[in-house]
Amino acid sequence: MPGSKDAIRDAAAGLFVERGYAATPLRDIAARAGVDASLIIRHFGSKEELFLRTVEERMPEAAPLDGPLESVGEDFIRFVLSSDAHVRGVFLALLRASDADGIGSRLRAVHDRFFVEPLRARLEGPDADLRARLAASLVGGLLYSFWAVRDEALAAADPELIVVRYGALLQRLITP
Repeated sequence: MPGSKDAIRDAAAGLFVERGYAATPLRDIAARAGVDASLIIRHFGSKEELFLRTVEERMPEAAPLDGPLESVGEDFIRFVLSSDAHVRGVFLALLRASDADGIGSRLRAVHDRFFVEPLRARLEGPDADLRARLAASLVGGLLYSFWAVRDEALAAADPELIVVRYGALLQRLITP
């Protein structure tokens, strides 16, 4: 079927965000895409592979990790705070699926490729890898507080104040 692969990816992306990985059976993805479930296996091999490929394709385009190193902290936090529902959905889908069989190690690889490695490449010093990983953890904590926990006090805070304060924390990891 022409376009069936795209229809499957779109249906899967929507359902994984809405329900999470574990609560999304292949038959529901197939029904939303208007295809037979066997076609999903033929195109993607497994539910795990469909999930991972869908998430990778929907990762945010260009996070501001390549600007001036001395402003990456605030620039990145500003980017995170201004992210749309799509970015939020990808983060929550990853979070919900992180304990599923076969997913955890691949998620770490995606995490490394999209955040840790680009940042580490810009850092100097013997602990560059550790600092890049700590920076990723720091940002992940902010996303978790905003999007998973839905911390109302953070949501009500002045975004620019969060950019300045949290950006300073991130910057200290990047340029110790």
